[in-house]
Amino acid sequence: MQAFTVDLKSEYGLAGGSLDCMTIDSPFDWETPDWKRPAVIVVPGGGYGMVSKREADPVALAFFARGFQVFVLTYTIGGENGVSYPEQLIELGAAVDYVKKNAKTLCVNKDEIFVVGFSAGGHLTGNLAIEYASVSEKAGQSIDCKPTAVGLCYPVITCKHGHLATYENLLYGYTDEAKAELLKTLNLNEAVTKATPPAFIWATASDQVVPADNAIRYAQALSEKGVDFELHVYADGVHGLSTCDEEINPKGAHLARTSKWLDDCAAFFRRHTKESF
Repeated sequence: MQAFTVDLKSEYGLAGGSLDCMTIDSPFDWETPDWKRPAVIVVPGGGYGMVSKREADPVALAFFARGFQVFVLTYTIGGENGVSYPEQLIELGAAVDYVKKNAKTLCVNKDEIFVVGFSAGGHLTGNLAIEYASVSEKAGQSIDCKPTAVGLCYPVITCKHGHLATYENLLYGYTDEAKAELLKTLNLNEAVTKATPPAFIWATASDQVVPADNAIRYAQALSEKGVDFELHVYADGVHGLSTCDEEINPKGAHLARTSKWLDDCAAFFRRHTKESF
């Protein structure tokens, strides 16, 4: 197993961003040069004002145990002391590009790159699913960053029904006129096309921070465009459940039910892979 960190700032000449990588070489006792795994890049939440630790390594290790090479993106925050859109989108695009370009060394199938995001990280992940084709232009360099599919966990989708602070941090410093134009894309459900990658989406009906309406609206938009998706809305659960593990959550019976999202998400991703394990 190898664990190391890639400085995306220096690798791609960006404002910031780093990628923690956790991968395993062939586990066999004989040479298997073609052995590889699909990859999951984890994008923690935090309202574009911080990057959650609870939605980082615990999630990556859960997917690692389910047969994926795993990566955790730490991206630049927005707001007064950060950098505004599209920096975060470019950093995530660079993360996907890095994994694709180094797929052989990382024992990854470059055609099986999945991204899982939480809350505002879900917004960033959804933003990539919407805007992957324009990242190269925004970055001023070639970045191959279309994900095979995405996982959106209690995601912020629209400022009309979501977490306003997320958008305030992301679009800090923009004029009202510029914000209105950008929101035509950053209200993600309004920008879905037939070319948008498939999505596994989950939320809880009792979430008081980011209403489940966000997840439902994105799923509806995918459905209308004929894009493959799976949606789960659990009855109980506060915002920010991450892996739903009691080690990082208040104890509650709902955790046993909502924790199934990990197996369901992994199974959804497996529908888009060729590996049999």
